[in-house]
Amino acid sequence: MVKKIGILTSGGDSQGMNATLLGAIRTGCRLGKEMYVVYDGYKGLIDNNFVKVGPDFMDQTYNKGGTVIKTKRLPEFKEERVRKIAVENLKKEGIEALIVIGGDGSYMGAKKLTEMGINCVGLPGTIDNDISSSDFTIGFDTALNNVVTAIDQIKETMSSHNRCCLIEVMGNKCPDLTLFAGIACKADYIVTADRPLEEKELIESLKKDKEEGKDCEIVLISEKLYDLNELTKHIKEQTGWDTRNDVLGYIQRGGAPTAMERFNSIRMGSYAVELLDQGIGGVCVGLVNNELKYFDILEALDFPRNKHLDLYKTYDLIK
Repeated sequence: MVKKIGILTSGGDSQGMNATLLGAIRTGCRLGKEMYVVYDGYKGLIDNNFVKVGPDFMDQTYNKGGTVIKTKRLPEFKEERVRKIAVENLKKEGIEALIVIGGDGSYMGAKKLTEMGINCVGLPGTIDNDISSSDFTIGFDTALNNVVTAIDQIKETMSSHNRCCLIEVMGNKCPDLTLFAGIACKADYIVTADRPLEEKELIESLKKDKEEGKDCEIVLISEKLYDLNELTKHIKEQTGWDTRNDVLGYIQRGGAPTAMERFNSIRMGSYAVELLDQGIGGVCVGLVNNELKYFDILEALDFPRNKHLDLYKTYDLIK
């Protein structure tokens, strides 16, 4: 039976990571495990940066954004020689199992470590909601609330000046933040990789809205689709709209996790320890229909992304 469990956060930070740590650490201590945090993600495994913690370690910080044990990207962890250093350091400390909170790249590291004798459980920590084995990832709900708050505030000032605003939302290859926020804020247009809109078509639609006397326009755009400054310039020149743009950026990642974020993150952290206690590793945890489930990591990474075509239909009906 596993006696020592380590925890790390890897890749981009996301709200709820600290709550996940609380769930894992307190559950582990209650089950008689020795719990260790690993600072700086996978880099901490290479640097031997482990600290043993007690059940009260997260009591003052579980409700904060970011990750108190820090995170760093370590591309070279793909190399076996680098992972061997990590495994040697873990074994010297007597740490037999590891909880990895991060995205798909972090999951691959967890799978490789499991194959090398360190049982790992992956938890979906990313604001993008791009882990298909979970309906919602750790950080998505809070980031979505941040986006909605920002859009509501921008809309108020755009309306006061009869302006159009292009708002760029994070998400990389997964546009869930844009889509969900577009529905929640009744955006005038949403543009994603799943529902692209040619510049010409967008400009013609905005021009028509202007001629019909619309008060203001809010256009949500997933990141990396347009040169936002160029598009803003073209809309201003061709539609008559006084047009601005706003890249929401890192405010989407910051801030205290929402109540639901804390609730689900604590559940996931606790569940991960239970799995390791049962000798289960090489898996990742997902929230599916509000139930916690686990999947083989490689199987989970092959799940097709949910493009939420039903939600685009909903958006069309309410916009």
